[in-house]
Amino acid sequence: MDLKIGTALASAAERAAVDAVLGPPAAGARGGERDARGQHLARGGRQLRVQRHQLLPTLHAVNDRVGWISRGAINYVAERLDVAPADIYGVATFYALFSTVERPARQVHVCVDLVCRAEGGLTEHDLQDLPAGTLASPCLGVCERAPAALFIEAGDPPVHELLAPATPVEVRRVAGGGRPAPEAAVAAAVPQVAADDPSLELLARIGSVDPTSLDDYRAAGGYEALRRAFEIGAAEVIREVTDAGLVGRGGAAFPTGRKWDAVANQPAQPHHLVCNADESEPGTFKDRVLMEGDPFALIESMTIAAFATGCAHGWVYLRGEYPLAMRTLTAAVDGARLRGLLGPDVLGSGFSFDITIVQGAGAYICGEETAIFNSIEGFRGEPRNKPPFPFEVGLFGLPTVVNNVETLVNVLPIIRSGGAAYAAAGTEGSSGRKLFCVSGAVTAPGVYEVEFGVTLGELIELAGGIRAGSELQAVLLGGAAGGFVGPGELDVPLTLEGARAHGTTLGSGVVLVLDTTVDLVDQLRRIAAFFRDESCGQCVPCRVGTVRQEEVLARLAAGNGGDRDGDLALFADVAQVMRDASICGLGQTAPSAIQSAIDKLGVFR
Repeated sequence: MDLKIGTALASAAERAAVDAVLGPPAAGARGGERDARGQHLARGGRQLRVQRHQLLPTLHAVNDRVGWISRGAINYVAERLDVAPADIYGVATFYALFSTVERPARQVHVCVDLVCRAEGGLTEHDLQDLPAGTLASPCLGVCERAPAALFIEAGDPPVHELLAPATPVEVRRVAGGGRPAPEAAVAAAVPQVAADDPSLELLARIGSVDPTSLDDYRAAGGYEALRRAFEIGAAEVIREVTDAGLVGRGGAAFPTGRKWDAVANQPAQPHHLVCNADESEPGTFKDRVLMEGDPFALIESMTIAAFATGCAHGWVYLRGEYPLAMRTLTAAVDGARLRGLLGPDVLGSGFSFDITIVQGAGAYICGEETAIFNSIEGFRGEPRNKPPFPFEVGLFGLPTVVNNVETLVNVLPIIRSGGAAYAAAGTEGSSGRKLFCVSGAVTAPGVYEVEFGVTLGELIELAGGIRAGSELQAVLLGGAAGGFVGPGELDVPLTLEGARAHGTTLGSGVVLVLDTTVDLVDQLRRIAAFFRDESCGQCVPCRVGTVRQEEVLARLAAGNGGDRDGDLALFADVAQVMRDASICGLGQTAPSAIQSAIDKLGVFR
C-alpha cells in the first residue's frame, strides 16, 4: 500500500513549475488527450516511470518557483511521474538546497566552512541574529574570495547569485532586503596570466578568451583536438591517454586510459559518459573556474571521451551552488549544438553525441561516482555497492565512464601533442600538469597550474607567499578528506607519491594555508560536523562513526579534566572501523585530516 501525504493539493504556481519540466498532463481532469468519444486517454505505468530521471529537475523547478517543496507539490509530482509520494519525500529531504518545511522565498545561504571561518566569515552561532531565510551552508566553492554566501530568491524567474567576498556587513545587508552585487569576473580566480607563462595549458584561455564565444574558442585552438581524435580513431585516442599516464584528478587517481578501455570493450549498449562536476570538497574550486572560464574546453573533451569509449550521451552533474557555471555551461552546450558540434553528426564525422546538464541540490556524497548515478536517475544520492563497477553497470544499468572536469580537460593537450609529450612533464609516478586551489593566508589566492613535482613551499611562493603580518601554522592538503602538514614540511613534493611518503594526499588539489590567528581546534570540529552532516546514513560505520568522532572532539575541546588519552584512543579506534568498513570514500576518509592534526601537529596532546 502506498503512503499518501494527506490530501494536499499543489498551488497553481507549483503545478506550473512541474508542467514546465514535464510538459502538460497527458491525462486527467486538468488536461490531456481525448479519444474520439471525448474520453481521456490515460498513460501510466512504465510510460511514466521511465521519466523518473526528471524527478530532480522537477523538484528544482518547484523549489525555485516558491522557495520550498510542499506536500501538495509532492502529490502532484507523484501523479505526474507515477512515483510514490513517500519516495519523492525521501529524495527531496536528502538534499540541503531543498526544504519540505515552508521558508521565505528570499534566502541567503552563508558558508560556515573551513576557508570562510579562517577568513573571518560568520559562524553558525552568528546566524541566529540574522533575518529568517539566513541559513548555514557548507563550502560554496568560491574560496579564493572567501567568505562567501549564496543568494536565492524564488520566483519566475528565480535569482541565484554567489556573493563573495560576503563580509558579515554584506550578508546582513542582503539578508535584510538589499540586492547582491554582481559576481567578480572569473579571471580574478586565476592569478597566473598566459601571456607571462606560456607553459599554461589548462588555464591558458581563462581571462584572455571570451567564455561565451565559440568563435573565440576556435580561434584559440579549440576543436583541434577533436578533429585529430576523429583522424586517428577511437582506439588510438585511448592509447594516447594511456601513454600519457593521466590519472583522475578528483582524488582517487585511477588511470584514465584503463577506465576508458574497460568501457569501450563492454558489449552492452548504449554507453554513457558522466562528467562529475559536483566538486563539494571544502576548499576546492578549480572545476568551477574551468566551467565558468573555458566551458567549450569541457564540451570538446567530453566529446573526445565519448568518441573513444562509444558513449551515446554525456551527462554533466553540476553542483547546485554554482549558478554562474550553470548559466555559462548551458549557453555553451546550446551554442555547440546549434553549430553542429553536438548532435547527430558532430563535425560531419557521422558520430552522434549530445550532453545533458543535471543540477545537483547540495549533497557532498554525490561526488561519489555511483551516488551520482542514483541522483541522476531520480533516487536518493546514496553510493552503490561495488562490484559491479561503473564500467560494467553504471548509469541506468549500462557501462559508464565517470571523470571529473579537470581530468577531462587534460585530454585536450594529450590528443593535440601526443601522450608521450604530455608524460614528459611531471614525474614518473605523476605525469603532466595539476591544478591546485590555493586559499587562506596567502597574498594571491586562486587556482594555480603547475607541473607535478613542485614543492608545497614553491606553490605557496607562486601564490605570493604568506600574507603580510601572518605566521604559518599549518597547511591542509586535499580538503576535509585530506591531511595537515606543519610549517616544517613545505619541502613536500606535490606528487601522488610524494604526498603518500609524507602520510598525506593531494586529493582534489586543496591547499588551505592557515596562519596562527586561526583556531585549529575549531577547524577540526568543523570538519567533524561537516562529515556528520554529509554522511548519507546508508552504512552503520559512517552513520554512527561520524557522530562519535564529533562527540570525542567536543570532549577533547572542552577539556574539563576528562580522560584525554582514553578519548584519543577511542577516536583512533572509531577511525579504523570507518576506514575498514564504510561503504564509500566519505566514511573511509572522514577521520583523516583530524587524525593527521593529532599525530603531526600535536593538537590535544
